[in-house]
Amino acid sequence: MHTLFLDRDGVINHRIPGDYVKTPHAFQPVEGLEEAMKLLSAKFRRIFVVTNQAGIGKGLMTEMDLHAVHRHMLDIIEAGGGRVDRVYHCPHRAELACTCRKPATGMAWMALADFPDIDLEHAWMVGDSISDMQFAEKLGIKSVLIRGKMEELDQLSKHRIDYHFDALLAFAQWISC
Repeated sequence: MHTLFLDRDGVINHRIPGDYVKTPHAFQPVEGLEEAMKLLSAKFRRIFVVTNQAGIGKGLMTEMDLHAVHRHMLDIIEAGGGRVDRVYHCPHRAELACTCRKPATGMAWMALADFPDIDLEHAWMVGDSISDMQFAEKLGIKSVLIRGKMEELDQLSKHRIDYHFDALLAFAQWISC
């Protein structure tokens, strides 16, 4: 079974450098999101969003705020004919070194617990950061870097990256061929 793990900020929606998407109004989908998710939904049996959301741990937003953002995101994706099977998030600050914050693989294990038919041998991770590429590397799954976090560019060469694309739509079009 083919599985896709997607980071959120910088892949599905535009990042807010130095801040968090705290409200549905602040959620700005990337160009071509609806088309990309429709193509990916036809290609992958399972699609999961795995996102670090330390704004909760920092007290800048609540779980309810995040739920509202994700409901808005899912509405946009579903209206375009796509789907996400489940959204997993880590609410913890980086310094807590929890097992769910990427690059740790806890969110993947949560998905496996909820969907035991996932086969990691046929799984992909699409993200825009070093932690996303490390997540893929630790799980032994294919990694796709969406160019975006320019501040990490010099450090990315130290990590295994299987594919590079400028946007989620470019990846979706490529893998759908």
